Amino acid sequence: MTIAIEHSDMAIAEKEALIDRLLRSTAGVFDIFTLYIGDRLGFYKVLADRGWLTSLELADATCTHERYVREWLEQQTVSGILEVEDETAQISDRRFGLPAGHAEVLLDIDSLEYLAPIARLLVGVTRPIDAVLDAYRSGGGVPFSKYGTDLREGQAGINRPMFLKELGSQWISAMPDVCARLNADPPARVADIGCGGGWSSIGLAQAYPNVRVDGYDLDAPSVALARQNVENARLSDRVSIQQRDAADFSLAGQYDLVMAFECIHDMGNPVGALSTMRHLAGDTGTVLVADERVGETFTAKGNDVEWMMYGWSVLHCLPVGMADGAECHCGGTGTVMRPETLYHYAREAGFSRVEILPIDNFFFRFYRLQP
Repeated sequence: MTIAIEHSDMAIAEKEALIDRLLRSTAGVFDIFTLYIGDRLGFYKVLADRGWLTSLELADATCTHERYVREWLEQQTVSGILEVEDETAQISDRRFGLPAGHAEVLLDIDSLEYLAPIARLLVGVTRPIDAVLDAYRSGGGVPFSKYGTDLREGQAGINRPMFLKELGSQWISAMPDVCARLNADPPARVADIGCGGGWSSIGLAQAYPNVRVDGYDLDAPSVALARQNVENARLSDRVSIQQRDAADFSLAGQYDLVMAFECIHDMGNPVGALSTMRHLAGDTGTVLVADERVGETFTAKGNDVEWMMYGWSVLHCLPVGMADGAECHCGGTGTVMRPETLYHYAREAGFSRVEILPIDNFFFRFYRLQP
């Protein structure tokens, strides 16, 4: 096949811009995967704790091989993540350090600017790439379980600071009546649909000392992770994690608040899940859905988060939804779930009113659903 190549000034400029973009993107890929190595092997933590180290000192401290460590240290320095004390020193004497301003981003798990889990997410999202290609050809899907521990724990880690620091103080506070109920007696009951690693359940329980939270998730390893996190947080008396399908209408109980954070778009049966949430909230409870803050409509440039959301959708969220929705033929929402799509699902699930809450968040849009 012969491809016609245009050589106009505009075409040449477009070509050069694309080449530049792809080379910069390649650098970013290497940043992410070498960040993964440094995080998983504990290199950053040791450098933060002990200061300037040679490759042998870091290798000894982390039980790794000096030659590999040396290559990683040099790569990290060239990419600007680490610093070298004296680049002219002999290899055995050359010492490397972690800039003070980088420690919070790479190591502080409580910081809202902690980004190390993004490396685990991206490694996880690429693991089943052959299965994703097969799904594109067949129209099938890729089960969530195929993405493995890195995606599961990366997702939990990246959302943890928001759930612990903002869920109670900002998100729930945008609904004063709900906030008052969670602070009142008798203790309020909360259902957390698609709770993943459990940090949303934990964050709510920590913010409101009287509430009782039931977290639900269909993924067995996520349930095990959430239960361990709940136990470590010493909240097992108030937070229960159960392995249940969010679309299971047999879930019983009258809840004051039913919430689903960043998971409706992943579900194979989003209408079924929302119907269950309406059932659980009854006539007096509140349903809160947080999902991606994408644009109202598709545009060629997208908004300021869609470049990321489409990336997650192409590789993960759409294939997972297609897999989970195979039987009911209603999967396929994808990460870019625009407000009108959520409104449609809510109406199909029996809600008469959907309100977008006035919460300023770069990634999430918050919907309050009422019967």
